[in-house]
Parts: sequence; C-alpha cells; structure tokens
Amino acid sequence: MTLADVAEASGVSATTASLVLSGRARELRISEAVERRVRATAHELGYRRNTLSVGLRTGRSQTIGFISDTVASSGLAGDMIRGAVEAAHRRGFMVFVGESGGDPVVERALVEAMHDRRVDGIVFAAMYTREVALPEGLHDGPAVLLNATSVSRSTVHSVVPDEVQAGRSAARVVVEAGHRSGVHLIGAGPGVDDIPPNSTAAVERLVGLREVFEAAGVEVVSAQRCPKWMPEDGYAATREVLRHHRPGVLVCFNDRLAFGAYQALGEAGLSVPDDVSVVGFDDHPIASWLRPRLTTVALPHHELGVRAVEVLLGLFERRRRGDRTPVVHRVPMPVREGGSVAPPRTADRAR
Repeated sequence: MTLADVAEASGVSATTASLVLSGRARELRISEAVERRVRATAHELGYRRNTLSVGLRTGRSQTIGFISDTVASSGLAGDMIRGAVEAAHRRGFMVFVGESGGDPVVERALVEAMHDRRVDGIVFAAMYTREVALPEGLHDGPAVLLNATSVSRSTVHSVVPDEVQAGRSAARVVVEAGHRSGVHLIGAGPGVDDIPPNSTAAVERLVGLREVFEAAGVEVVSAQRCPKWMPEDGYAATREVLRHHRPGVLVCFNDRLAFGAYQALGEAGLSVPDDVSVVGFDDHPIASWLRPRLTTVALPHHELGVRAVEVLLGLFERRRRGDRTPVVHRVPMPVREGGSVAPPRTADRAR
C-alpha cells in the first residue's frame, strides 16, 4: 500500500495526502474535512508511513521527548501529557515520556537518553509553576519549559499559565458579587514577599488580586501565609482568621486550602456562601466535590501541554532563521463558576 493509493482513494493529490499524513495540514490550511478523509482512508487501507525514510530526507525523527518531575499517573500531570501527545499526534510526531521525580541526576540522564534517541526536541515540565535549574544538555537541541521558567538566563522558551490574569479574575469574581470589605487571603500575602518558598504562582496571583482590589477600593483585612497549600493548612489559617474576624470572603490560593477552609467554617457554624464566600484556584478535582461546588480559577493543564508542543515545533523554523530570543508564552486560566460566592449580607454592606 503506497501513498499514491491513499491519495487516489481519498480523491486528493499525492502532495496533499503527504502533507496530511506528515501532520502539516493545519500549517498549510488544508481543510479539516479533507484531513479527516485522508486519515480515515489511510487507516482503512492499512497505510503506514516509512518514518525512517522521512527522517533521512528531512533530518527529523518525528519524535519529541517529554520530561516531567511528577509521575504521569497523577491526574494533573497526566492531563498535561495527554495534551502534548494529542498535539504531537496531529502533527505526525510520537512522544517519549520520562519521569524524574525532581532529581537533578535523573533529569540530566533523561535529557541524555532523549538526545541519544535523536528526538527532535524536548518539553521539560514542572508539576507546579516555578523557576527551575535547567539540566545540562537541554540546550543541545530545541527545548521548551512547561509550567516553569529558568532560574538563570536562558534561550529556552517557556509555556506557563497566566497567573497574574488568574489573580485578576478571582478578584473580579469577588468585586462583581458586591464585596468591598471583609476580604481575607488564605495562603499568601499581604505583600509579595509573604509567599511559600519558590512559588511563582503565589507571587503572580497576589499581584493580580491586589491590582483589582486596590482599583475597586476593596479592603483586604488580613492574609495568612501558609508554607504548604494543603487542606490542613487552609483549616488552620481559617481558624486563625475566625479568632479575630467575621470574614465576608476567603480567597484561597488553591483549592486544597479552600477544602480546609470549608471545614473550619462549618465547625464555626458558618455556611458557604450565605455567611462567607470562598474562591479558589486550580480547579483541582476536590473543587467539584465541595458542597456547594467551589468557584475556582482553573489551571488549564491539557491546554498547557498542547501549547508546549506547538511552541516546540514552531522552534524548528525559528532556529533555521537563527532566532534564539526566548519568549514566555502565557495560557489563559478560565473561571469555573460554582456556588461558593454570593453577594454580601445586608449587615455586611452596612459595616
């Protein structure tokens, strides 16, 4: 079975069939209908591309390395990897996945192993948004940092969630509900130095929150810095707030903190959202199990994986032009509406 057979059965030229099956349909504006028809025909006829000959002709192996510091079986890391794999498949690439556990020695070994297998580029991913030290050898070919930026000067591009905009979005949820006072932060703040160690997300979320709150004249009464963002930390921080205040809103820096906040509020006889509104970040699976469901700003793990591969493949052309200027690509974080935010009570408005 040859490419010419697939082209004839699909009613397209051999060139069009070749472009579709090499993953370049979108790049050259071939319609989705034609792409689907060619791929379906190739599948029905049992056509398989000779990737070895393609690689010899193009100088590419049609493979991408994906190195993660978290096991792929975890839900959030799995979503990023799935996004990367789907984007790579659409362009005719395979993905090799390696897990480092955050060990620098393992990271370096994985980078070497990927290069030994002649991958065309590497996606180097972190589970939570942070600065990372780049392993030796990562600069030896095209590479993209996913959910991370480099701790030192580098020519490597980064794909990260737009955490500053996420902070703005969370603050707007509070402001648009009518709250102007009684706001407390759980997890970080009030200053950008009051954050957990090595947390880019905390800094940027805080910047976005403060920008909107200050513009709207919203009072942030207190902020509880939590070294870790786990349910027990949210529980303890909320208990501390309740010792001194009757909050109107708790803005929790992630959904696990919000889970702990719910428990502390319930123990104090306060309901969400009638007594206290709660907002979170990440859209962790725990958010959908809270009652009422938590309003949260989602980390788009799948979209991050897709974008990382798109940026990586775009680097092939940029490198040919000699353009090595690093760019930080920011992916929007959408608000997931739940039932955890309500307008302030009449008594709160009067305060």
